[in-house]
Amino acid sequence: MAQLSPTRMNLITLKKRIAVARKGYSILKRKREVLVIEFLKLLKESGESRSMLNNLMHQSYTMVTTASTYVGDYELEDIAYQMKEAEPVTIHVKNIMGVRIPEISRTQSKPDLAYAMLPSSLAVDDINDTFSRATEAIIDVAQREQGLRRLVLEIDRTKRRVNALDYRVIPGMARQSQYIRMRLEELDRDTFSALKHVKKKLAKGKDK
Repeated sequence: MAQLSPTRMNLITLKKRIAVARKGYSILKRKREVLVIEFLKLLKESGESRSMLNNLMHQSYTMVTTASTYVGDYELEDIAYQMKEAEPVTIHVKNIMGVRIPEISRTQSKPDLAYAMLPSSLAVDDINDTFSRATEAIIDVAQREQGLRRLVLEIDRTKRRVNALDYRVIPGMARQSQYIRMRLEELDRDTFSALKHVKKKLAKGKDK
């Protein structure tokens, strides 16, 4: 920070800047606390979603193995080839203390009539249902982990700004303010001494 001239105007300006910096520090510190709370909440939810996804994927592939014994690998592959592609997703954004967190959802579509016309079995229907739930879980995990990533970046950025204000900016301005105050007091003393000296000389001049 550049050294300011020891003037009363600069002292007043510094006091205002210190007040603004301290207010900004309080706001940023509160923001960091809220972001950490949101991060811990999302981290817990993400762990639960990840655990659910792992279970669903295990169930899904177990069902594929079971279904292949009922309808055969060839028939199962034929049904899989005729299934429609994965549904598109819709992404909305919510704002948490200035952080844009994605909310991802599957686009609602019409029932798959092609699948309804295919020769199927209860085992194949179970596979379709379980993989559909697994897809939902994948989307859920994806949006939570993307949210976690963005929160971590913002927490780190906010922490750096808080530390900069706390350890560098505010102390630096406080030192400058103290320096200017001391210089002004010194100038006032010098001025007072000079005035006293002039007054004495004037008094001596009158006595003559």
